[in-house]
Amino acid sequence: MTTFDYDLTRPQGPALAALVLQSDERIELDLRRLIPPATRLFVARVPSAPDVTPDTLGSMAGHIAAAAGRLPANLSYRAIGYGCTSASAAIGADRVHELVRRGTQAQAVTEPLSALIAACAHLGLTRLAFLSPYTAPVSNRLRDALCANAIETPVFGSFNEEREEKVARIAPESIANAARNLAAKGGVDGVFLSCTNLDTLDIIPPLKAETGLPILSSNLVLGWHMCRLAGLSPVISLE
Repeated sequence: MTTFDYDLTRPQGPALAALVLQSDERIELDLRRLIPPATRLFVARVPSAPDVTPDTLGSMAGHIAAAAGRLPANLSYRAIGYGCTSASAAIGADRVHELVRRGTQAQAVTEPLSALIAACAHLGLTRLAFLSPYTAPVSNRLRDALCANAIETPVFGSFNEEREEKVARIAPESIANAARNLAAKGGVDGVFLSCTNLDTLDIIPPLKAETGLPILSSNLVLGWHMCRLAGLSPVISLE
């Protein structure tokens, strides 16, 4: 055997990380569109059930720290995003942050609930038309969490679906049609498309132009907030 000397390179670009649900087919693709190209994104998967219920969402608390611990351990992450909107409400944002930090080093932690609250504060929004893919018991927990942070959801609609693989397959035009319907009811200053598994990024600009309202989605606000916490400029802004 011949043994060779070698040189070491230095890491290039800031490190971000995402804890992505096992069943999620969309968020990783979207985050790579939302964060600056020079940023390194590391991803670990969190075990999740195929059915979305309050019980299955709450059970993910037992897996978050272990999933964070599977990220490369020699890095310090500027921001880590936990990728489930409904579970953030079911478990509690503060508890999610605690569990992530138990698993790895992070300068900042966020999830879609905290990211949405921050986005609404940034844009001055207090009344949202809320579109969810899930059943009422799941959606209402999130709406209650928003209400506790002075964000009302007086207009609400849902695809009433429990199966995650079906949520991932909801056509963007179906999402856009539902969002148009909710926005047309009036009495709101923005629209929120809830769920990291929904394919929303490409329909947001035309919906915003058509309705005249800010259009937010779980992945958009999460990517924006991760960048903001990390001192980076997102590729796609909220404005």
